[in-house]
Amino acid sequence: MPTTTIQQAKKPVVSKRSPQRKPQLASNRFTRYFLGPIIAFIVFVSTWQLIPLMLGIPHYILPKPTDVVASAASQWPLLSEAVSVTVVVSAIGFLLSAVIGVGISILLASSKVIERSIYPYAIILQTLPVVAIAPIIVIWFGAGFNAIVVVSFLIGFFPIVSNTLMGLNSVNKQMDELFSLYNASKWQKMWRLRVPAALPFMMAGLKISATLSIVGAIVGEYVAGVGGGKGGIGYAITVAAIQVNTSFIFALAICGAILGIGFYLAMSLLSKVVLGSWHESSIKQDL
Repeated sequence: MPTTTIQQAKKPVVSKRSPQRKPQLASNRFTRYFLGPIIAFIVFVSTWQLIPLMLGIPHYILPKPTDVVASAASQWPLLSEAVSVTVVVSAIGFLLSAVIGVGISILLASSKVIERSIYPYAIILQTLPVVAIAPIIVIWFGAGFNAIVVVSFLIGFFPIVSNTLMGLNSVNKQMDELFSLYNASKWQKMWRLRVPAALPFMMAGLKISATLSIVGAIVGEYVAGVGGGKGGIGYAITVAAIQVNTSFIFALAICGAILGIGFYLAMSLLSKVVLGSWHESSIKQDL
């Protein structure tokens, strides 16, 4: 059979199969990643809506999802203001945790003597209850915005230090010997070998710290007052609890959870940008 005839016979087959591949891939990804969570969400909300109706539970004990949505809509200005204050405080606390945490991790990894001397105190700082040291924080930094940022920083600080330090100490031994063979200095090894190798661990610590910074900001308002002269989610929950406004408490708590998810997704996106081209945990695979 001539070559031109073979090519003409193949053309219709290729043109028919190629347009079908993308819709099929999109359908498979939707089924694998989104269908399950959507079904679980519908089942959970439906069950939550039915339980108070069937058992006759008052709305101030267990509000229905419709009550929560109605409360959020009716008090939207207060809700949006509380969320915006918490976002600002959490972002500042998280950035401080990231910068200081990574810096201290590099300092600890630079010397075993420094690591053995300082790291135990970082663990002690993490195990101290925030409520126990809250009066000291308020005395040192004043009630309000500064103290809340410090609380958010303290809660999100340790995961970054712990994960980054683990990554810096987990460098491949053969690569370390290769750098030594080429007479690389300690700091050349640190910046060109150990820090790049620790990036996956660092990204994991940032993801954990991002969600904990939200928790720290909300807890900080309980123990250190109102942030910036305006109340965030923690303060709004305190006021709503005094008023027995349970529906609004649920709305505020859900907003806090959404903020945590948003911060986590932002760090996941950053992780894909940083690691996506070379680390196997973030390399995209065609399914």
